[in-house]
Amino acid sequence: MALCGMGCKPQTALIGIVLAVLIVVTVCGNVVVCLAVSFNRKLRSLTNCFIVSLAVTDLLLGMLVLPFSAIYELTCEWHFGPTLCNIYISLDVMLCTASILNLFMISIDRYYAITAPLRYTQLVTPPRVAVAMFIIWAVSLMVSFLPIHLGWNTNGTGVQNTGSKNSTDCKLAVNAVYGLVDALLTFYLPLVVMCIMYYRIFRIAREQAKRINHAPCWKAASPALLTVKEHKATVTLAAVLGAFIICWFPYFTVFTYRGMVGDTVDGTSQSIVLWLGYANSALNPILYAALNRDFRTAYQRLFHCRRVGPLSRSSPLPHTHLPHSRGRARKQALSVQEDKPLRMQVRNGKENSLAREAMER
Repeated sequence: MALCGMGCKPQTALIGIVLAVLIVVTVCGNVVVCLAVSFNRKLRSLTNCFIVSLAVTDLLLGMLVLPFSAIYELTCEWHFGPTLCNIYISLDVMLCTASILNLFMISIDRYYAITAPLRYTQLVTPPRVAVAMFIIWAVSLMVSFLPIHLGWNTNGTGVQNTGSKNSTDCKLAVNAVYGLVDALLTFYLPLVVMCIMYYRIFRIAREQAKRINHAPCWKAASPALLTVKEHKATVTLAAVLGAFIICWFPYFTVFTYRGMVGDTVDGTSQSIVLWLGYANSALNPILYAALNRDFRTAYQRLFHCRRVGPLSRSSPLPHTHLPHSRGRARKQALSVQEDKPLRMQVRNGKENSLAREAMER
C-alpha cells in the first residue's frame, strides 16, 4: 500500500490524522442528515427519500468499511483473516456502488421536478420510489457479494484470499470482464445520464430566467436577483457534478485499467484514488443537504443556531398595541382584497413557480 516502506513516522501520523478526520466527517455529516429528517416532518417527503438513502449508505460506509481501510492503509497488513477480508471487500464495493446509484436516482428525481413540475406527483410515486430503492440494492449486491464470493472477479476459478491462510494482503482482484461490467454498469453509464440530465436542468433554468427578465416589471423580480439565482443554480449544479466526477472518475479509470492490463498500478496511486472516492461520501451531506434551503433550516433548528419559526401565540402583546388593533384589522382586510388578483396571476404561472422552487432545492 501507500505507506509500506516509507519509514517516516511523522508522515505516517499526518496521513493517519487526515484519514481519521475524513472518517469522522463522513460519519457525523451523514448522522446529522438522518437526525434532521427524523426531527423535521417537512423533510419527510418522497423528494428526500433518496437523500436519506444516500446518507444511510454513506454512514454505513463510514462505520463498517473506512476504519478497516484506514488500519490496512497505515499498517500495510490485514490482521483479520481471509474470510473477513472478503466480507470487508464485498461491503466496500456494495456500499460505494449503492452511494453512486443513489446519486444517480437523485439526478433523475430532480430532472422530473424541473422538467415536469405539474406531473411530478404522478411520475414520482411511493411504489416507484420503492422499486428504485430495490434496484439500487439489488445491483449493488450483484456486483459485490455475488461475484466476489463465487470467484467471478479473479483471473482463475477460485475465490480470492482463500489460497493461503497466513496472507496479510487484502485487495480486490479484478479481471477484464468484471472490471468492464462493474465500471460501465455502476459508473460510466450513470455518469453519462447524469451529465445529460444536469445539462438539461441548467438549460431550463436559464430559459426561465430569460423568460422572467422579459416579463413586465410587475410580474418579474429584479434582474439583479434573477442573475444571483441563476449564478447560484449554476454553481450548485457544477459543484454536484464536479465533485462526483473528481472523486470517482480516477478510481474507476484505475479499476478498469487493472482489469484490462493487469495489476501493474503502484500501491500509492491505488490508495490515492481509493480514498478520493471515499471522500465523496463526506462531501455528499454538504452537496445534497446543506445546499438545500429546507435542510439548512432543519440544521439550524437541530443545533439551535438561531430562533426559527414564529413566536408563541400565548405570548401577551404590549398594551400600547391594543388601540391600533382595529386599524390593523382593517388594513389586513384591504390587503387580502388587493391580493386576490395577484393570486389569480400566480395561479396562471403555477408551473413556472413550481419549477423555480424545485430549481432552488
